[in-house]
Amino acid sequence: MKKSDIKVMPEYFDRYINEVEDIELNEALGKYGSGMFFKEKNNFEKIADRVYSPGKWTIKDILQHLIDAERIFNYRALTFARKDKTALPGFEENFYAEVSGANKRTFDDLLNEFDDLRKSTVSMFNSFDEQMLNSEGMCFNKDVSVLSIGFILAGHPLHHFNVIKEKYFPLI
Repeated sequence: MKKSDIKVMPEYFDRYINEVEDIELNEALGKYGSGMFFKEKNNFEKIADRVYSPGKWTIKDILQHLIDAERIFNYRALTFARKDKTALPGFEENFYAEVSGANKRTFDDLLNEFDDLRKSTVSMFNSFDEQMLNSEGMCFNKDVSVLSIGFILAGHPLHHFNVIKEKYFPLI
């Protein structure tokens, strides 16, 4: 299914979905995953643990955030695909970042974990049929479909990758 097949665009998360062109979900998940980050690994290592402004995350923090968010959204997608109507809570990304220990890890470790996780994400979404992809649930007080979660997972790394290019690459 394509982005244009999303029936209701979830408020707030639409900013990630709208980053992705109208392509098949599987293609989007492959195109906007860990590969974008592997290509820029040398630039990330030059930036190291610097931030473009006080209080902002390092590149490693951002990668860990992408990993954490992908795991959470995968759980949400699975919950809704299985017709579980439990309303799922949001999560406080800054609390996660504070205790993640991302800056003690290597870029290779973070990138490899993100790559492994994305492969698992693709496998899970490939297992969903059209009815499952159109299933909806409530998270973060928003109605979302499994299909929209798939495109959130494609657009979220792209969003952060674009921020990195704009804000961090000038530090090189």
